[in-house]
Amino acid sequence: MSAPRRALVLTPALALLVACTAAGPVAPDPSAVAPTSTPVTPSGTPAADPTPAPERIVVLDPGHNGGNGRAGTEITRQVPDGRGGAKACNTTGTSTDAGYPEHAFAWDLASRVRAPLEAAGVTVVLTRGSDDGVGPCVDERGRAGQEAGADLVVSLHADGAAARGRGFHVAYSSPPLDAAQSGPAVDLARDLRDALRAGGFPPSDYTGRDGLSARPDLAGLNFATVPAALVECGNMRNAEEAAVLSSAEGRERYATAIAEGIRTFLTGLSS
Repeated sequence: MSAPRRALVLTPALALLVACTAAGPVAPDPSAVAPTSTPVTPSGTPAADPTPAPERIVVLDPGHNGGNGRAGTEITRQVPDGRGGAKACNTTGTSTDAGYPEHAFAWDLASRVRAPLEAAGVTVVLTRGSDDGVGPCVDERGRAGQEAGADLVVSLHADGAAARGRGFHVAYSSPPLDAAQSGPAVDLARDLRDALRAGGFPPSDYTGRDGLSARPDLAGLNFATVPAALVECGNMRNAEEAAVLSSAEGRERYATAIAEGIRTFLTGLSS
């Protein structure tokens, strides 16, 4: 048995379309507006395509590495220092009196700085991928920014000074060796300094001046052709600061301030 035929119900609009088709082609309505994929302004002129925001790339350089201590021959070999001399490939770094090592602090801090930057759409590149390897050497770290096409490099450390000293300092390469070092790197150092100070951290009372330190001897800064700065977050040999540096809460405070300093610098690039 054949299925019953469904009744075709014509809506008034469909009935009109059928009637018009039967009667021949319909002349276009001159008042109709043709659809367009081109955005227009209220005046009717095509709107300009918005310029996409540039991709921002930041290199974070967590100091030292967890395997450096068992690779003495490798890390003591001499590499260029960026000013015609030579220095050791890397070092083991310092530690608190309780044994919390700088390399572990720097690695944890890098992950904490990275998170808010990536949440804001910034691409973050690290100079090392774990905390149990060796190196890289300071000259390789110094070239990491330009190799990544980065807008800036921030190297993350903690200091090992006399126990009475306290406070952070931010280093930059001086005398400058290229255009990035002669101005933008100093601006980056200042933005980081200001953010750390706003975060409640005191500038160093034993080195540099007002939280800034002009350094000719840091290969990781000398080789940079993009703005680069090195943050010594505090003195691991000072008992009060060691407690902050060793705590997750303290490292989160440092990370929040450093990320804010980086965002301030990047905002300046866009203005």
